[in-house]
Amino acid sequence: MRVFMLGWEFPPHISGGLGTACYGLTKGLDELGVGVCFVLPQAVPPEATSHVSLRTPAHVPADAMDEASAESIAVGHIFENVDLRPVAAVLQPYATPATYKESIKRLIAQKRRSSEEGGKPEQVEALEGALQEPIPRGPLATGAGLHYDGDLMAQVYRYARLALEIARAESFDVIHAHDWMTYPAGLAVAAATHKPLVVHVHSTEFDRSGDNVNTQVYEIERTGMHGADRVVCVSYLTRSIVTSRYGVPADRIEVVYNAVELPAADALPMKPIRHDEKIVLFLGRITMQKGPEYFLMAAKKVIAKYSKVRFIVAGSGDMIAPCVELTASLKLGSHVTFTGFLRGGDVDRVFRMADLYVMPSVSEPFGIAPLEALSHNVPVIISRQSGVSEVLTHVLKVDFWDTDEMANKILAVLRHPPLQKTLRDAGQIELKKLSWRDSAAQLKHLYADLTVQA
Repeated sequence: MRVFMLGWEFPPHISGGLGTACYGLTKGLDELGVGVCFVLPQAVPPEATSHVSLRTPAHVPADAMDEASAESIAVGHIFENVDLRPVAAVLQPYATPATYKESIKRLIAQKRRSSEEGGKPEQVEALEGALQEPIPRGPLATGAGLHYDGDLMAQVYRYARLALEIARAESFDVIHAHDWMTYPAGLAVAAATHKPLVVHVHSTEFDRSGDNVNTQVYEIERTGMHGADRVVCVSYLTRSIVTSRYGVPADRIEVVYNAVELPAADALPMKPIRHDEKIVLFLGRITMQKGPEYFLMAAKKVIAKYSKVRFIVAGSGDMIAPCVELTASLKLGSHVTFTGFLRGGDVDRVFRMADLYVMPSVSEPFGIAPLEALSHNVPVIISRQSGVSEVLTHVLKVDFWDTDEMANKILAVLRHPPLQKTLRDAGQIELKKLSWRDSAAQLKHLYADLTVQA
């Protein structure tokens, strides 16, 4: 069994839970002996070594990474059955048009330096052309009627074209596309190869934007879901949105929960780092979907009753400025720290510092961060409006909008060490119910059913 997998992020270069999920699922599939060819946009720098073997086939267009660069990355622990195929497209769903152009320019500069050191100058030319590249028409323009001329949409279809080039020289049984930006690629590859297509819904446009949806993104999502042989959702909450908002029949949907990579037993801190202030952590994108303003409003109510506490807001997003202004208006400047986006070791360090993690999401298809907090032995409070609340029983839950209840539960955890210990102990039991290998086993069974039907 071999899977042609399409995704737009992979550790260590991640902006949300999708990269973590792709990492965990490919690792689980590898352990089960399922081969994966993972097509990843944007050139990956040498420090991006992870568990995959990074190779680029000789026929890939010149604007993809050259084999010498690819081979230099294939070090460290390698998954036996997983190949990562990078293509020179830039997919960053949370960037503005201005920052998006800057991302492409940085990639061009990187390739230009490589060219000066003996690399391929045609890669620079190809990427420079991508800045003005129009959306292709014909077979790849799967979202009929789309006329969006923004940089992101152009790169979505650029990625689809390059993925199709790779697919034509690959042998595989199933196509698996993660999230909306890879759906056009999945549909194009399925049309060309007649292989079954699975689309994986990690988030919908209604989660990201509420009722103010981008109609072009919605159409791509809907076309992908209806064009797929099977739709995978990360929770029953997401499944209900896919059935009600996108009209996908329930019998074509499979729910596969996310999981978490557990640390080694000797790496699990059983007590937080000693400090004068208690630490309450928000870690995630600073966007409407994640509810950071409710976290800050609850912080105001906590501070009124318990002053030795610091609220850390870790992440980046379009609501940073409004959240800083809200912090100032609530006179919380001395109690709130904005860290910006954290990655790698910094994420581990902030979890080790925390006494409590709070996820006040307005709409959360799943929510891997609470599992990561529990894996660091940090008790959590989660929004009832989240998919992860379906699988976590012994945690504190609140409605995102009820900042009184949120504040009261934060105070209860900070003031009562026995409650904090109970939540930690229960959290470790909860985590044992979830594993990426089990989630991957569900996918393997799904793949097998589709190949038999084909």
